Order: sequence, then C-alpha cells, then structure tokens
Amino acid sequence: MDESSDVVGLTRDLVAVDSVNPGLVPGAAGEAGIVSALAARLQRSGFTTTVVPAASGSDRPSLLAVPPATSTGPLVVLNGHLDTVGTAGMADPFAASISEGRLRGRGAADMKGGVAALVAAAERLVAQRAPVRPVLALVADEEDASLGSEAVIAALPRLGLQPDACLIAEPTDLRVCDSLRGFALLRVAFSGRAAHSSQADLGVNAVTHLGRFLHLVDRLAPKIRQEGGDLMATRVAGGTSAFVVPDAAECLVEVRTAPGRRVETALEAVRAGLDPQWAAQIEVLMQREAWRLDGSGPAADLAARLDAQLAGGPRFDAPYWMEAPLWQAVAPTAICGPSGGGLHAADEWLDLDQLERFTEALIRVLAG
Repeated sequence: MDESSDVVGLTRDLVAVDSVNPGLVPGAAGEAGIVSALAARLQRSGFTTTVVPAASGSDRPSLLAVPPATSTGPLVVLNGHLDTVGTAGMADPFAASISEGRLRGRGAADMKGGVAALVAAAERLVAQRAPVRPVLALVADEEDASLGSEAVIAALPRLGLQPDACLIAEPTDLRVCDSLRGFALLRVAFSGRAAHSSQADLGVNAVTHLGRFLHLVDRLAPKIRQEGGDLMATRVAGGTSAFVVPDAAECLVEVRTAPGRRVETALEAVRAGLDPQWAAQIEVLMQREAWRLDGSGPAADLAARLDAQLAGGPRFDAPYWMEAPLWQAVAPTAICGPSGGGLHAADEWLDLDQLERFTEALIRVLAG
C-alpha cells in the first residue's frame, strides 16, 4: 500500500469534503462541493462534464463525465455515489487520517474510496487509449431516495449515451455481488374517534387498531422470512394525551424481498390482512425491487474477469439495497468495490490495500 499514490490522495481529498446527505440530516452540506471538485479534476483530464440536477429542482447535483472522442469501444458506466450519512459520534469526520493501512473518515468506505478508484481508473484508461469508453456517473442521494441516479439515467439519452454495461463500485470487500434484496417502506395510518377515557365506549381507539395490526405483521413475518425477505414495524405513534381515547395512530413498516420475489406481492399480503374496522390507510413511501446479476452477457463477463483478478472470495448476496436495479434498466450491471469497516458508524475506515488492488484490477479488466 502506497500512501502517496494518486488514488489514495484522491480518496483523502474526497473524504475531506463534507457531502452529508441533507435528506438524512436537514441543513447538511450535500453534494455541490464534491461535484465541483471532481468536475474540475476530470476536465483537466480531458473529460466533458455535465452537472445533472435532481429532478426535484433542489440543489442536489450529480456529475456525468464523458471521455474525449479519442476513446472508442464499449461504453461502460462507472457508477458511485457522492453523498454520505451523517457524522454523529465522530470527533473529526473529515480528517481523512491514515494509519496501519486504513484511511478513516466519513464516507471513506461508503463510498468515496470506490469513487476515487473509478475516477483514477477512468483517467488511466483514457491516457492509455484503452479500447473502452469509461463514462463516470457520480451521483447524489443514494443514501436516501436515489434522486441522483434517477436524474442521471434520465439524462443519458439526451446526451446520446447508450451504455453497454455498468459497474457500481459499492463496498463489497472485493467480492462480486450476486444479488440484493428489494424493499418497501410503508406508513400505515389508523383513524378512530376521540372520547373521554371515562366513557371509552363513545370513542373508537385507533391505538388498539394499531396494536392489532402489529400482531398481523408478526404473524406474516415468518413466511416472508422463509422466502429470504423480512417484515417489521420500525416506528409507532398514537394518542395525544392521557384520559383521551386516541383518534389517530400510525406506524412505519419495512418490507424486504429476496430476488425473484416482487415487493408488490408482499404488500398484497399485508393489505389482505387488514380488518376494515381498523380504518387503515397504507401509503407506500418508497419501493424498490430486488436484483440479481445476469447469468451471462456483458455484466456477467465483467464480474467474472474482476473476480479472477481480485480473488476476493465467495460471491455474496447483499441483505441491503443498492442502486443496481435502477441501472439494470439501462444496461447490464455488476457490483464490486473496495471496502473496510464501520459503514454508517462512528469508526468508518477504508482498507487501502483493497483500494489499490481494485483500481489496478479494474484498469486491467477494462483495458482488455
């Protein structure tokens, strides 16, 4: 591990830029600063850069960087996200300190190391005139609502870009990801009728209906878990004060689904179990489908060649969601990248040996 290498230096520079997602932490910095820094660097390397705003119109920019016309060959999108989760509990989250082969700081592993590797590899491939067109799609808001990838994907046709494959460099410990689970987040609201608790028979207790619904969730969960998914309530609220029959209650429910199982099927099971007397209203706040790596084709070939170069160990099935299903709708997609530890925690760190191995392997694979 060379602490002075370009990819390590770039990672340090990226970690030093606060890009905490304001969708998760109101008032946080967002991605504008890191997009500006990367755009300036990539322009110096001959890339044409386009800042892509989120469709919401908010100041949540993503960056598309297209290599010069001298680059020919298959168009491979190299995708990574620029936003991070918050910094609670971290004494110096943007210091990007290095010791014992680890780079510490918010976003080091998730996923500024992966982004640095993609940028360094793309620059080297262009400089070498390798037979590939590496297009960088560095996006906002992956940690929340995927506004960045959705906006960038919508922009590709307008820019005349039709990808042949996509690689997402999320942290995987250099292991190829075979699948990831889908999910949905629901808000379930219950309506009742308020009354003084001394005359409870005059009211309709929304909290009681909520409790019965939570029992339904517990009853349905084992079957969904047997299928490789999950179902659970994660937040509940109801009532306004003592001595009043509550006329409103609500909860958040999370559904996870395995590849091959559609999220809508799990949601139908929840809806079917609702008692009409509960006066329940279900709002789907977010819904994403599961994904599986193609068994053959460009992504499968890219994954196999990275696997051979990295010898990262057994492939794995991710229990959490990543943006591969969005990119799969555009081009065959694979997931592999450098990792470390403490993702979303106060002690996040990146393994610098993995970072350099991944960067070199990606260059070799894409150079053919």
